[in-house]
Amino acid sequence: MSKMTRIAAVMVGTAIVLSAGGCARNKAGSDTGYVARDVNTLYALAKKRLDQQDYEMAAKLFDEVERQHPYSVWARRAQLMSAFSYYVAEKYPEAVSSAQRFLTIHPGNKDAPYAHYLVAMSYYQQVSDVTRDQRTTQQALDAFGELIRRYPDSRYSSDARLKMDLLNDHLAGKEMEIGRFYERSGKWLAANLRFRTVVENYQTTSHAPEALERMVETYLALGIPQEAHKAAAVLGSNYPGSKWYKAAYRLMQRHPAPQQVEPEPAPAPQPALQQQQPQQQPLVQPPAEEPEPQPQAQPPAEQPQAEPQPQG
Repeated sequence: MSKMTRIAAVMVGTAIVLSAGGCARNKAGSDTGYVARDVNTLYALAKKRLDQQDYEMAAKLFDEVERQHPYSVWARRAQLMSAFSYYVAEKYPEAVSSAQRFLTIHPGNKDAPYAHYLVAMSYYQQVSDVTRDQRTTQQALDAFGELIRRYPDSRYSSDARLKMDLLNDHLAGKEMEIGRFYERSGKWLAANLRFRTVVENYQTTSHAPEALERMVETYLALGIPQEAHKAAAVLGSNYPGSKWYKAAYRLMQRHPAPQQVEPEPAPAPQPALQQQQPQQQPLVQPPAEEPEPQPQAQPPAEQPQAEPQPQG
């Protein structure tokens, strides 16, 4: 076989393979390929895919409804259905994008609280454990906070508040994880700052008692027993029955608080005496003393008269 013949055979074979692949792709993507269809047919097809739990294909078909019929009443509904379909398909970035697009176009729609909730839940489902970056946790917290701020009385607000508590606890756990790492490494000041962040910013979470006890440990390691006693006092006042207070109490028993000795006040300087000044009497005088009773004068006793002497 000549060289030209072999080249031609290879090209024919390649063309056959490409044609078969193209047919397979067209068949698989026939639902989402651009074919002009009326809105009812297209929406019904997307809904059918959703019912069959083919969520990703359903989302793409709902997107096609919006693309082919952007001004129909079904387009607005298709945006929300697309966000929901991406969410249940665990395509969370796509769900956030669809829901935010709906909010951009229809900010005052009655379904806006639901769209905000979908955005927040999409971030919430991506929250990772405390050993990883917590950027998504903060995004979820911000999204739930926006939902509550805009629609405090909506049906989604109570669940949003509950999940915000869980997210705050998660962020506090991240701070504790870093703080414990610094403490194990002997970086007392860095560890103390992390624990203090938990006490100041996440004081209602389950990590607050441990954070206070860790502050006692790090303050003692830094040689600041006065601050350690303050942290232990706060721990005992708020969590008297916790194991963390018992641990802090044992530490304080080994490190009693130094007694504060107040310096004696220095005597006030006396002005130079120019001349003797009369002593100033205080404004409030004690009551005057009653004069002691004097014995009454008695009449003198009668003296016997001298007898007259005879004269010579």
